[in-house]
Amino acid sequence: MNTQTSQPIPKVYGWCPGALRPMMSGDGLVVRIRTPLGRLSQKQAKAIAALSQHHGNGLIDLSARANLQLRGISSQSHGAVIAGLQDLGLLDQDAAKESRRNILLTPFWQPGDASHSIARSLERALNAAEDLVLPGKFGFVVDAGAQPHLQNCAADIRIECCGDTILLVADGAQTGCPVTVETAAEAALDLARWFLDHGGAAQGRGRMQALTARRAAPLSHSSPRSSSTPQPSPGMTASGQLVALEFGQITAEAFATLADNGPLRLTPWRMILVEDAQELATVPGVILDAADPRLQVRVCTGAPGCLQARAATRDLARDLAPHVPKGQILHISGCAKGCAHPGPASLTLTATATDTFDLIHHGKASDQPSIETLSASALRAAPDILTEGS
Repeated sequence: MNTQTSQPIPKVYGWCPGALRPMMSGDGLVVRIRTPLGRLSQKQAKAIAALSQHHGNGLIDLSARANLQLRGISSQSHGAVIAGLQDLGLLDQDAAKESRRNILLTPFWQPGDASHSIARSLERALNAAEDLVLPGKFGFVVDAGAQPHLQNCAADIRIECCGDTILLVADGAQTGCPVTVETAAEAALDLARWFLDHGGAAQGRGRMQALTARRAAPLSHSSPRSSSTPQPSPGMTASGQLVALEFGQITAEAFATLADNGPLRLTPWRMILVEDAQELATVPGVILDAADPRLQVRVCTGAPGCLQARAATRDLARDLAPHVPKGQILHISGCAKGCAHPGPASLTLTATATDTFDLIHHGKASDQPSIETLSASALRAAPDILTEGS
């Protein structure tokens, strides 16, 4: 089993940025937009692109919670960004409401279906729950379609389907409690209160899975969950065309170009669903081909964009992507936190100094390396070293 390395421990903030509570990074403030229902109209998307160009560095991230992040926002321009988001109807009343409204909705919802209806009810319930002070990373998933698509996405409370039954699931459990479209939201809030009442966040931090490992959640009449479906690939769907963003990032100009084709739905797979689109033209940084090797790479912002990153990551990711064996994942992390891919990967490169990386086989960014202190130039010159001895 891999053991921890002795490299410096990166700072763990324990909360995620928002629009009202941005986080400072190496390239300025990161302003996260929690888009209601994960959908942007064409007008909203184009306006966000304009905010990024005028007040940031023109780069937009798509997070694993299907949220947008505007990068490079200065402290002086933050107020203008907030005003712009308010005009677009994308701003909460205060940071507490913004933090509670941490809902990941399946991108394949249809207006008025179970997922859509439950997510709207849950948004309203969370907005009104002034007593509910949850950890900053505590999140909900609403995935009540015929087949669940989000079981591999991080969440604390899940609302998903198994056959014709809607289940409320505490993360870490293999069964769930049957609920209805009408009762799901309040039942989810009751489960969140149980989490708090039973010490799930004793010091303001904590996750449901850690609590359910110690004690079973109070969900009566439990039913087994259905099996998860594979993560979708870029291509056509019943709702439009699904496209991937190179390493989860897109320029503001390219984002606006995508919006020319239709409203945008954000996904937790660093992909965007362009509603009703057919055969999109090539857009820089947008991946249309399901066989593109960049889809096998997970990479963080890296230096200098992240204050904790010890090396640049993205150019190296582009160079190494064609050399990743089919079916494997390469994770390149600027530090031991491994934000881009918290779990184990087939191949992991963790930066330890400027342009220097440790190589880890079948492990996380913080695990004991198989090979230490590989230079970026050596990796580019001999990429086969990635798989030697694996």
